[in-house]
Amino acid sequence: MDLATVIGLIISFGLVAAAIVTGGSPLVFVDVASMLIVFGGTIGATLVSIPLPKMLAVMPVVRQTFFSSMESPAEIIEKFMDYANRARREGILSLEPIIKQIDDFYLRKGLQLTVDGLEPQTIQEVLETEIQYLEERHETGAELLTTLATYAPAMGMIGTVIGLVQMLQTMSDPSTIGPAMAVALITTFYGAVLANLVFSPMAGKLKTRSKEEVLLKEMVLLGILSISKGENPRIIEEKLSSFLPPKDRKQDVT
Repeated sequence: MDLATVIGLIISFGLVAAAIVTGGSPLVFVDVASMLIVFGGTIGATLVSIPLPKMLAVMPVVRQTFFSSMESPAEIIEKFMDYANRARREGILSLEPIIKQIDDFYLRKGLQLTVDGLEPQTIQEVLETEIQYLEERHETGAELLTTLATYAPAMGMIGTVIGLVQMLQTMSDPSTIGPAMAVALITTFYGAVLANLVFSPMAGKLKTRSKEEVLLKEMVLLGILSISKGENPRIIEEKLSSFLPPKDRKQDVT
């Protein structure tokens, strides 16, 4: 669970709710018709823009805004140092029993290709293709959230226009103008909240997650290629450490 996302949503919605409560009854911000226009219209317009199979396919990607189980670069370095030392002492085939115990599909695939004796260039091509399609899936997920963030305020404006038209039809009764105007503006409120407190921040978080995951995949790729070339474990460690900020790298004690 990504605590930053959860805490951010709690703070943003909590403060908005607190402002509503301090200004009067929160029930005046509840309008079923406005909800139908904004929520239903946003989902419907998004379905027109993005095919349903594609939307369903990227939903697991969108979940990464709340759930993330990525390893840290330091943990990856530690793993590869173990793999490199084992391969250097006992040969590359000694890694085969370890492969079955690896949960990460990308790392497992890379080590399997290495154990199978493929050329480093071939391994690189295969793993780079995996990274390419990973980026495309994440890009589609961010596009979905951005589309939702675009349509939500627009549907809010449509709801406001509908409310204003209905209000103008009852101008003969001044007592109905205030409540009707309030209801008309609620749709804009719903659209703005969805776009700026939910969809846009989630799209930004997903883009950040994508960059982090791609960086880790590139790190794993470099480690796999180094092992397949039979490089010295010390050299491998130095290469992988370049992915870390200087303050997080191991310092040699002389």
